[in-house]
Amino acid sequence: MAVKAYDLTGRTAFVTGAAGGIGRACAVLLAEAGALVHGADRDATGLHETAALIKDRGGIARTHLLDVTEHAQVRQAVESCGRLDVMAAVAGIMHSSPVLDTREEDLDRVLDVNFKGVLYACQEAARLMISNGTRGSIVTMASGAVDTGGPGLLCYGVAKAAVVQLTKTLATEVGRHGIRVNAVAPGWIRTPMTDRHDPGAQERTEALMSRMSPLGRVGEPDEIAHAVLHLASDASSFTTGQILRPNGGVAMPW
Repeated sequence: MAVKAYDLTGRTAFVTGAAGGIGRACAVLLAEAGALVHGADRDATGLHETAALIKDRGGIARTHLLDVTEHAQVRQAVESCGRLDVMAAVAGIMHSSPVLDTREEDLDRVLDVNFKGVLYACQEAARLMISNGTRGSIVTMASGAVDTGGPGLLCYGVAKAAVVQLTKTLATEVGRHGIRVNAVAPGWIRTPMTDRHDPGAQERTEALMSRMSPLGRVGEPDEIAHAVLHLASDASSFTTGQILRPNGGVAMPW
């Protein structure tokens, strides 16, 4: 019964940020669980590589080259699925600046991608699920940054906190349709995005996180993908409006 609960055969999933990192891991794992996966990203090369990985493992993949900050593009891509059972809104960017040095354009850019992009994906997924009478699952990507302040993380933390509020609010509004909405709030995960964010400090940051985690290490994208699969599947059928924290035992140490 436990294995069957994670079987997504016959279901359709949509994953934003599917070109790499956590988004790619989610797309591949959902496909391995049996879902037809629609991957979306603005990185055409990375998106093609993800689709190839899925197909090499016997899965089915569709790709959508889009910018999640463009609502019309998100709407068109989601509607083209015809049916949708799972939305994994993973796309995001990193930004770091001290509060006193944060510019309006910094905040706008991070909110556009990390909050509005998630909002658009959630809105269009919920609309399609409701219109089709689908008892679906929407999974958003928050962060351990929502649990505590951290130097330089104003824009990122604010956007991810907004994602948490979106998740909890939407869960109360669509639950009567049988749609569940939950968030995953990872700790420090080794991904290309974290490497690009601060390459010089990556080794030091990983060493710090490893010391602060009871598990003694940082996380991997596949470990977050398994959390998403749990929330996407029937294994979490009575779970909604919740924040799952796969963070190695610590949210965000400073």
